[in-house]
Amino acid sequence: MSSESDQPDDLEMFRALMKGVRPVQQNRADPGKPRKKSDASLQLRREAAGNEPVGLTGVGLSDGKVQPVNPSDSLEFHLPDLPLRTLQQLKKGQLEWQEGLDLHGYTIEAARAALSDFIRDGRARGYRCLLLVHGKSWNREDEVPSIKSHVNAWLRQMPDVLAFCSALPTDGGTGAVYILLRTRSTPKDQ
Repeated sequence: MSSESDQPDDLEMFRALMKGVRPVQQNRADPGKPRKKSDASLQLRREAAGNEPVGLTGVGLSDGKVQPVNPSDSLEFHLPDLPLRTLQQLKKGQLEWQEGLDLHGYTIEAARAALSDFIRDGRARGYRCLLLVHGKSWNREDEVPSIKSHVNAWLRQMPDVLAFCSALPTDGGTGAVYILLRTRSTPKDQ
């Protein structure tokens, strides 16, 4: 029989297990690894650009009806025929996102172009779900967040976007959205 003195102390065991573990340095969403521009990737991008439907380019995205949204507002949009179960999975963060983009520090025009490229590349790679970090900061005193408001309008105009909603707090909360992409070809794609 062993006595209690032979047993390691819980605190000692915990310290031994935690040896080498470092605390998290930041509390922000990780939009994934930065993408490397390979020749194959550039070729795929060029091919996708050649088959791109009208209105998907950054230039085709309108700013005409941008409704201002507040930093804490949750965003949500879905096509009417999207199955309710799929929408619920998206909202609960149950659909794993394959790639992310962080728009912090972008101008409106740079954000429009980056978002357009991001959606086009995601569709070309066959991704189903993406994470877009748009932020929720105020651009000027007494004004709503401009990138967040524009992203809300632009995503609704993109034919490859089936749905989007604000992310879970671990992925950025109301400063980010999950985007559900169309994965099947439509007649106009062919």
